[in-house]
Amino acid sequence: MNFTRWSARLPGTQRRAAGRTGRGSVPAARGEYEQRPDPDPEPVTDVPALEDLSLREILGGLPALVALLYGPEHRVAYVNDAYAAAFGPRRLGATAAASCPELAELGLFPLLDQVLRSGKPRTVKSRKVQVRGRQKDQAREHGKEQTAKGQTAKGQAAKGQAAKGQGREQTDSGAQEGSYTVTCTPVDCQGSGGVLVFAADVTDHAEAADRLRTSERGHRRTAVTLQRSLLPQELEQPDDLRVAATYQPGGEDAAVGGDWYDVITLGAGRTALVIGDVMGRGVRAAAVMGQLRTAVRAYARLDLPPHEVLQLLDGLAAEIDASQIATCVYAVHDPNEGRLVYASAGHLPILVRAEDGSVQRAADPTGPPLGTGGWLHSSGSIPLPPGSTAVLYTDGLVERRGEDIDEGVASLERALSGAKGSPQVVCDRLIRSQGVTADHDDDVAVLVLQHPSRTGPDAELFHNAALDLLGGIEAAPRARAFAMGVLASWRFPVELRDLGVLATSELVANSLQHGTPPMRLRLRRTDRRLIIEVTDGDDHLPRRRRAEPADEAGRGISIVATIASSWGSRRTPGGGKAVWCEFALPH
Repeated sequence: MNFTRWSARLPGTQRRAAGRTGRGSVPAARGEYEQRPDPDPEPVTDVPALEDLSLREILGGLPALVALLYGPEHRVAYVNDAYAAAFGPRRLGATAAASCPELAELGLFPLLDQVLRSGKPRTVKSRKVQVRGRQKDQAREHGKEQTAKGQTAKGQAAKGQAAKGQGREQTDSGAQEGSYTVTCTPVDCQGSGGVLVFAADVTDHAEAADRLRTSERGHRRTAVTLQRSLLPQELEQPDDLRVAATYQPGGEDAAVGGDWYDVITLGAGRTALVIGDVMGRGVRAAAVMGQLRTAVRAYARLDLPPHEVLQLLDGLAAEIDASQIATCVYAVHDPNEGRLVYASAGHLPILVRAEDGSVQRAADPTGPPLGTGGWLHSSGSIPLPPGSTAVLYTDGLVERRGEDIDEGVASLERALSGAKGSPQVVCDRLIRSQGVTADHDDDVAVLVLQHPSRTGPDAELFHNAALDLLGGIEAAPRARAFAMGVLASWRFPVELRDLGVLATSELVANSLQHGTPPMRLRLRRTDRRLIIEVTDGDDHLPRRRRAEPADEAGRGISIVATIASSWGSRRTPGGGKAVWCEFALPH
């Protein structure tokens, strides 16, 4: 069938042809828009009939590489011009194993056998092979020349430009690496089984994909660098706890998330511990993480209960980026209570290992993640006696595809029950036990704290003493005498004893004047500092102010702030307040 005559019968063809040649006029169909004349008409050329073309001409003109193999030994029956240009001419009748080393380099021989046996086509994508550099470019241009045949003068000009480019490219020499997607199709060749090998050059696509992967790796390195710079470079080490943390970014194919942790000393021997996970990836998540970590440190200085800290963070997270939410656990350890008081915003439960190896999982309360709003968080507590170990972690440690996350937490509990050693050793063992490697598909952050049980000379460095302040005005001299006796028994230098007694006197006097019962004086020493704390039933926090020369009061807190290393105050959970100061011990 003549394609030109057949296509002329299609609706609108005659009208368009008449418009191009300017001969005759055909009325437009109803509802069809009137077409403007083509300003650059192209001459109508005869299209060759399909039956007039031979198979050799069709395959020879393809820019793709084509080879026909027959028989179980895969003997060469035909290769097209593009194939010969890429790999050189091939002797017909020779086995592919002897004359086509490129097929072995592409790893096609097992595939050829499989196609012959199954009678089904198979495809492999983007396989790399060494191609003769000059001939490779010729093969590409050969396809362009075949496509350009029979085109207009404009097309001929484009072909000329391509030929110039080909001349420039052919100046290169030596082998180049090309990428090909190869399809092997079973055919009947001379009465025996054969395979038609069709290889499409996808080098440009492969190189673009490599550039994209390189760019993604660069973005990932930037995100990892930002993430690590925003995490604490060195953890604060409290007097009463031993702490270690580990952060491991996901593998090369995993986007870096916003996992974070921190340890914050609050004063009076108390320590805040926080771990969280921003539900996002890349630089943006790391930036949000850095803002949340900075905010936590600021809120922690207010010495608020854990649930109030999370309440403030919740509002801040929504203001930073409403599209990203985060999970977080904020916990406070007080050595006088031997417990962790915590609040959780959608985060995984804290695990505590007792000295006998039993593991306890922190129960509710747990609120929704930060940034969701509309929720009143609450605090809970879990015992942390001497000899125990607590673990805070992100979901990358326990979450696995196709597995319930509770199973991962249970697996971590089993690993923690047998994990002994220093906090850093426990960190490493837990990560190994959960199968976390450098190729892990998610970020992992682990924070381990131990409350060591001290015996022998080490225990002599930690002491506590307390006195209930009863009896009204005579409580002040009794408190001074108590402090003098305790500090002398702890063998402090005379100068430090005098400063401690003076600070005790001012704190007790302030509490007697402005506070309400019950009142209590607590002295505590560690291997690094002396802590003096007075509690009472009034929740009005004192503040340091400048007293006028004529004022008879108002100098107590200023005196304490001047002589002590640090001081502070906080509201206590049961109502009331605590005012404290610290003195650094000489080495």
